[in-house]
Amino acid sequence: YNTSNLRLWRACPSKEFDLDAYSAANFSEAVEQRRRAEDLSAVLYPNDATYHGRELRLRQQYFFVSASLQDLLREFVKRPNYKWSELPEKVAVQMNDTHPTIAVAELMRLLVDVQGVNWDEAWDLTRQCLNYTNHTVMPEALEKWPVEMMQRILPRHLQIIEEINRRWVNELTQKYGNSPLVQTLSILEEGEERKIRMGNLAIMGSYKVNGVAALHTEIIKKETFPEFYKVCCDNGQPNKIVNMTNGVTPRRWIHCANPELSATSPSTWALRGGLPT
Repeated sequence: YNTSNLRLWRACPSKEFDLDAYSAANFSEAVEQRRRAEDLSAVLYPNDATYHGRELRLRQQYFFVSASLQDLLREFVKRPNYKWSELPEKVAVQMNDTHPTIAVAELMRLLVDVQGVNWDEAWDLTRQCLNYTNHTVMPEALEKWPVEMMQRILPRHLQIIEEINRRWVNELTQKYGNSPLVQTLSILEEGEERKIRMGNLAIMGSYKVNGVAALHTEIIKKETFPEFYKVCCDNGQPNKIVNMTNGVTPRRWIHCANPELSATSPSTWALRGGLPT
């Protein structure tokens, strides 16, 4: 049997109440830190039609990702005589769409800056521990963050992403030359406003990438990320992008969870000759 912990994170201020501000009749300012902290975990997915809404989204995503990864590593290093090489055997992180994909940079930061793991080993561990579920088949709907915003809010993460991208682009250039494919696969999108393509980062930092239905997975390979799929095939990794159907049929669930009940079901839906498809 395996038991998973469910973590519910809540943001709290380092200083709940500013007595000096309150005494000076600045009542709103007295609780400003608490309000700002509560914004992180009170209501998720704020409207991102405005700059401030997008910024709050990024702050929320980083808060939950960082809290979860720090908790995960804290539990891992508690083990006596732990070895970093064992981390992928004990830890699997599933990034559900592009919202938590800052996890790639955050896990690298925690391993390199906090735990003192060298870059190459940390990158290898990151790519073995993280997996990415894609829900968005339209390329224009994949999340992108302005480099300017990332620089202001998460400067160290931007440094890490730029280093990951530098190595990745060099690898692609050696293999494909100055092909347009290199720019398409770059994590950084150049233009009037430079942006970070979180979908590209997610694939780069993952062991496996999956769609949620057979048709959806084929669209990922042929339309959403065809260049990545080409590189995977060229590198002998055609199975990096796989299908993982989202959900289970009621008949299959009943058969596995309660075979006695399944055996009493009407012949129109009861199992005859194995599991239903």
